[in-house]
Amino acid sequence: MTELLANAQGLLTSLLAFAFALGVIIAVHEWGHLIVAKLFDVRVHAFSLGFGPRIWGFQRGETEYRLSAVPLGGYVKLGGEQPDEATGDPREFLSKPRWQRILVYLAGPAMNIILALLMMDGLFMVGIEVPDLSVAPEIDRVQAGSSGEAAGLQQGDLVLAVDGREIDTWNDFILDLQTHRNKPLDLTVERDGETFEATVTPGPLEGGDGTDNAGLLWKSFVTLNAVEAGRPADEAGLKAGDKVDRVDGQLVTGIQDFVDRINARAGEPVELAILRGDRQLDVTVTPEGAEGAGLIGVSVGGGLYQRYGFVDACIRSVRFNWNVVDQTFGILGRIATGKASARDNLAGPIQIAKYSGEAASRGLDDLILLMALISVSIAILNLLPIPVLDGGQITILLVESAMRRDLSLKLKEYIAIGGFAIIVVLMLAVIYIDVSKVLPGGN
Repeated sequence: MTELLANAQGLLTSLLAFAFALGVIIAVHEWGHLIVAKLFDVRVHAFSLGFGPRIWGFQRGETEYRLSAVPLGGYVKLGGEQPDEATGDPREFLSKPRWQRILVYLAGPAMNIILALLMMDGLFMVGIEVPDLSVAPEIDRVQAGSSGEAAGLQQGDLVLAVDGREIDTWNDFILDLQTHRNKPLDLTVERDGETFEATVTPGPLEGGDGTDNAGLLWKSFVTLNAVEAGRPADEAGLKAGDKVDRVDGQLVTGIQDFVDRINARAGEPVELAILRGDRQLDVTVTPEGAEGAGLIGVSVGGGLYQRYGFVDACIRSVRFNWNVVDQTFGILGRIATGKASARDNLAGPIQIAKYSGEAASRGLDDLILLMALISVSIAILNLLPIPVLDGGQITILLVESAMRRDLSLKLKEYIAIGGFAIIVVLMLAVIYIDVSKVLPGGN
């Protein structure tokens, strides 16, 4: 009974988090279309969150704002948007210059990108723990039982190339690892000034879930997320954001390693080598408590805790979102060329709901981070040159601008039907992928 209630609570959390995340992202997207359409004095009949039958709404001016039954999307109904609706009224959408229509279509994805930038800017200002993968692909740890261990890779090895292609950062390396599940990768590795070849196969570890990145891990400092006032860490001068590199001269390999060493040194001074910004500092702290339970009054995390002022946070937000865009197009390109599996790299509504629930259970910061990632993904999806989507409509308008005339209505109808068919196939495909992952043995 207890397990059943826990599962029901988890499902409810996932659904509520999914509804909140997707609702905000869709609302912002459609609001972009709405505000630019009104800016150009286009008549707007309806602003809807969801498709299908109207559930609730209200009228303000000439526009009805409504909630509709099917929550997977939304729309803005513009006056005279379709050729068979056009009457020649100057406030109709088709009466406006092409450049204005392009900006109306572009506004939705643009607002999603702005939302992601603002969300990440806020997180970087408040403080967020995220991995910094812009560093060189030097291996810090190798998981036991992984293909990386079987290949003989060690701490300190530097990966120079993957399948003959040079790489510079962990961002590049992770993209290769995560798009080659159960496929061998040939690595060129440098150790002590000499190079050698190694082959790894990313895949699930025994008893694990999902890809293991071939068991290869980057440098992940133990980060002090918070320091309690008046406790040993505070008295020693430690601060939130400090990254612990070594304890008594020995490299810290993870959170548990750090906790175990502090616990074992109650009442004894401990030398910590920490990084604070660009500076390396040595700090002596004496854990309080009984033997085997030493505490210094900190909460720790395993990623890179990043907290910045407004300007630096904006810069970090742009870099973070650019990396997301770069990796997304990289994955889509590999799927299109058959170099990566769609099943392993795409997620539909079921998986997004699952991720939303998991993020919400970890805290608001994680949910906002996930929302930023989804918002960027929706912007990219909508900008793809697929008819019916914003990117497809923009492409048609650009073609017409180059031709200096409109395409025929019949051709536009065929294009719209083809675009709708593509969207239906894509939706069915991602739902099938989602279902296959939740079925027994679907990892």
